[in-house]
Amino acid sequence: MTWFKDNKFLVTLSGITLLGVIGLAVFAMNGASRYEAAKDEFDLAASEASSYERQPLYPRDTNRDAKNKAIEDYKSSLDELQQAFSSCRPANLENISPQAFTDRLKKVNDELTTAFKEAGVELPEEFFSGFERYRTTLANNQATGILSYQLDAVRSMMLALAKSGASGLRNLYRSPLPEEAGSEWKPDDKQVHVARPLPFEITFVGPEKSAREFLSSLSATDPHFVVIRTMRIANTKQKPPMSSDAEFGNSAAGGAAAPEAAAFDNIFGEAFGEPTPETKPATEADAEAEAQDAPPPSPPAPPADSSRILAQVLGNEEVQVFLRLDLMMFLPAKKLP
Repeated sequence: MTWFKDNKFLVTLSGITLLGVIGLAVFAMNGASRYEAAKDEFDLAASEASSYERQPLYPRDTNRDAKNKAIEDYKSSLDELQQAFSSCRPANLENISPQAFTDRLKKVNDELTTAFKEAGVELPEEFFSGFERYRTTLANNQATGILSYQLDAVRSMMLALAKSGASGLRNLYRSPLPEEAGSEWKPDDKQVHVARPLPFEITFVGPEKSAREFLSSLSATDPHFVVIRTMRIANTKQKPPMSSDAEFGNSAAGGAAAPEAAAFDNIFGEAFGEPTPETKPATEADAEAEAQDAPPPSPPAPPADSSRILAQVLGNEEVQVFLRLDLMMFLPAKKLP
């Protein structure tokens, strides 16, 4: 104890030094742990940045310029696409008076009825160009513009059907529009609409060729754009052909003729070029005399025409075509950002 009393300064300095060493050790340990944590965080960030650098769209100047160019090209292609459909976009759906629309509807219906009659196409009894509800009533004055647009499209499609060679129009249905009831059409906010679909349903009967021609004509109904949503084609003959559908006849005589049975006398003799024993001459002189006395052979009769004509039981049947299509009314072009 005397030494501690005699060397207070040295003891105090030693204590302070020991505390400093302990403090430095604790700080160094904490610093090492922070360093390890910082190093791990740095390594993770460096690895993530390295993965980004390996991607094709890493934000370098060259990639930025290429991306901007791609965006501008995409906007330009969209503008060109909107301009391509400008002819299918009605400039102005001007509403006319309900009576003026009715007069126009009757005029178009008379034109279509005449065209179908001249082409020999059978029509439904109550045919009124898909606007049957306006046979006795007037249209809403706020809907005559879009109804006139539909009427023009119906006229183009029905004239094409009359030229296709179809034999009958079974049904023409036009889905009612909200404007006809006094309301408005509201597009879905969750989707971007470039055109408004106006649904139709058409059912007709005719040869297969008429179906092909009418379907082809739908792509040329300018300025209207038609999209086929559903198509069903069925044969009018639901049962397969039977043997009773075939007609057999003689093409020369014009009727059924059973071929005559051929004579098979002396089949074993004459078939091999040898006369039968019963007809063999006794001597050569007798054979010559018999040949001189025999009458000249008559010319052979023409063989009976036993050909058979098979009536055609396939290929002449008609098909019934059902179409659910949309008349696409393109909306005003959108200005891209």
